[in-house]
Amino acid sequence: MATINPEFGKELEKYGAFDFNACYNCGTCTAICSLSTEEDSFPREMVRLSTIGDEEDIKASLKPWLCYYCGECSSNCPRQANPGELMMSLRRWLTSVYDWTGLSGLLYKSLPISIIAFILTAIAVIGFSAYEDFNLEKIMHVGHYFEMIAIGSVFAIILLPNIIRMWWFVIGKPKIKVPFTAYFKALGELFIHMFTQKRALGCDDNQFRWFEHFILVIGYLALLFTTVFLDWFSSESMFIILLGYAESIIIFIVTFDFVRNRINKSKEISKHSQPSDWFFVIWLLLMGLTAFAVRLFIDLNILEQNSWMYLFHLIVLVQWALIIVPFGKWTHFLYRSFAMYMAKLKTF
Repeated sequence: MATINPEFGKELEKYGAFDFNACYNCGTCTAICSLSTEEDSFPREMVRLSTIGDEEDIKASLKPWLCYYCGECSSNCPRQANPGELMMSLRRWLTSVYDWTGLSGLLYKSLPISIIAFILTAIAVIGFSAYEDFNLEKIMHVGHYFEMIAIGSVFAIILLPNIIRMWWFVIGKPKIKVPFTAYFKALGELFIHMFTQKRALGCDDNQFRWFEHFILVIGYLALLFTTVFLDWFSSESMFIILLGYAESIIIFIVTFDFVRNRINKSKEISKHSQPSDWFFVIWLLLMGLTAFAVRLFIDLNILEQNSWMYLFHLIVLVQWALIIVPFGKWTHFLYRSFAMYMAKLKTF
């Protein structure tokens, strides 16, 4: 028997915007959603579960992740209850549920705590640089190894346990029987959605947004590979240098368009931006911009006289790696991919 939390609605409001009083369960959101089928009701079922406070069934559901927030449900809602934002809020809440550290919930719900976290990481980077007497060569050497260590450590210590917790809520705790071999057979589903997010193409009028996300994912992963494994900042290979420039430019252009849309609120998805949404796009934009600038300063042979540029880039990098990737909106990319994987597992 499900346990009902009558205060769930108030808790969920801390993660986004949804007017429970406005919704009168007319079903327009489900009728308009191109992802809705007889088996999967988007987003009406989640509205009902959220209204009654059925936390356990929400934890066990993959539907918040299967929604790609095209905004049609919100723009066509006769009561302006914002059901699309409810699904977004549920994704933020689920992120905090999966996170064994509890930090995701704190950062999502409290802007001051988020700002303090960014300030502390910046102070740590500046303090380390001062300890090294602002020796650019040493700082860049440590910065390069930090990227490699951070990738492995964040995934092993934070993200992997969180994915296991997600599996427990969705498959383990509900006692869904999945054949052992299915975990290997369904891996293709995981990687296809991780790199292409192809389900977004099921949303009406969503092709350009899908293309932007696809280019951003490829550009981000490629720049990560180029800077970490090809050592872009130290490389003398013209191919690697030009590749890094191209990747950073792609990231800057796409994220600039995301920021512009959120400022103009030109689309439904951009009308109710939370701090975590802004942090994600702004820091990703800064990642591309500062990486480009550092390499340009190297090629112009002026980085030694302008070491502040690399210091700025390193601050952005550390904040991205230690705050946004493990605890912010970046995790949605990971959980959504695993949601598609687990959805496939449930079909065996």
